[in-house]
Amino acid sequence: MIYLLLFFISFIMTYLIKNYALKNSLLAEVNERSSHTSPTPHGGGIAIAFTWFIGLLYLYFYEQIEPKLFYALMAGAVISAASYADDLYELSAKLRLLVQSCVALLGLFALGGLESIDFGIFVVKNQIITNLFAFFLIVWFINLYNFLDGIDGYAGSEALFLALAGVMLFGGTHFIVLAVSVLGFLVWNWHKAKIFMGDVGSTLLGYTVAVFTLYYANQESSNMWVWIVLFGLFWFDATLTLFRRYKNGEKLSQAHKKHAYQRLIQSGWSHDKVVKYSIVVNLFFLILILLIDSRFTVFFMSIVMLYSIVKFIDGKKRFV
Repeated sequence: MIYLLLFFISFIMTYLIKNYALKNSLLAEVNERSSHTSPTPHGGGIAIAFTWFIGLLYLYFYEQIEPKLFYALMAGAVISAASYADDLYELSAKLRLLVQSCVALLGLFALGGLESIDFGIFVVKNQIITNLFAFFLIVWFINLYNFLDGIDGYAGSEALFLALAGVMLFGGTHFIVLAVSVLGFLVWNWHKAKIFMGDVGSTLLGYTVAVFTLYYANQESSNMWVWIVLFGLFWFDATLTLFRRYKNGEKLSQAHKKHAYQRLIQSGWSHDKVVKYSIVVNLFFLILILLIDSRFTVFFMSIVMLYSIVKFIDGKKRFV
């Protein structure tokens, strides 16, 4: 019953935010980075964040979530607040990075750090190395999720997939709470989007995925690779695009439309088609994880597939 209630809270709150934004002209304008063609309300991620944190509090009160996971996830409230301020006032990049770094440290402290990194042939247990890796992973996930929130339903469907995959692979009512929180928003964000998520939602989701990755890696070190595979479509696109832009000598802070999903849109694919194919790829990765015991084999198979997808997209819209 609580999950149905949370879904309706997210659904109704998104609707109210949409109407408020339209009434007060709080619209995402079309610019050089946009993949939409008309000004659209933004800030729908507020509904995701509000529902998510209410749900987490419920789970904590009824002892359905481990305290250290609860505290780590709740630290995301700081990211949401800072990102909402950024949506309204455009905070400086240095201030955003400072907030993200502080939240990453807070989340790591709550989790007790990252115990080890298993590379198959060797395991790294040096706490300086593992926690530096974990720190940069959190900051990168926060930012890359924001980068990949650019077309109707893409960021929301990715979060919904990860939540449902989490339920299937690890159990945990927190995944169900995340799923219904996102689903209530996604109803209004599916093509054609009537409202966008905004940084307040995308940065929170990136942080949340990072926390899940580290939390479950501490339970079993190979779980880190499970989350990296499940999240592959997003981190691979963001990381490869950043590397390519660096090689081109571009200013990395400058807005652009060079991510793989953006170039598919430019090649003539609809938002809806891109999202549906992304879901197919994600489901394929999930099936690999369910069928193959070796997490490293699955990881390398996913990398080959993701690189093949990028080369396919390069053929449709060249990276320049």
